[in-house]
Amino acid sequence: MNPETIAQASEKMIGKGRDGYETRLAAGQAQLKLGQLEAAIEHLTRATGYKPNQTVAWQELGKALEKTGDLKGAKRAWQTGFETAQRNGDKQAEKVINVWLKRLDK
Repeated sequence: MNPETIAQASEKMIGKGRDGYETRLAAGQAQLKLGQLEAAIEHLTRATGYKPNQTVAWQELGKALEKTGDLKGAKRAWQTGFETAQRNGDKQAEKVINVWLKRLDK
């Protein structure tokens, strides 16, 4: 599926009351790919609220915030994602997020 189709399907599901982590994550990722950064941030923020112990939404939220120029917000999202990955024992996510955090510090 292309991002536009995913975004539309996700919005339809949310409108029908099927709102949750997976739906918000899919909508946020699709909007991010489409360059609709404000919509992406809204969906990804909601996703992190539904399941704050999942790293993917934190990673994607950081990307969206970075693209808007909100580097402090991106850093906060990625730091939260990094801490979450540590608690979950997700070494791969730790490595990826650590690279992004180091890049921000340059």
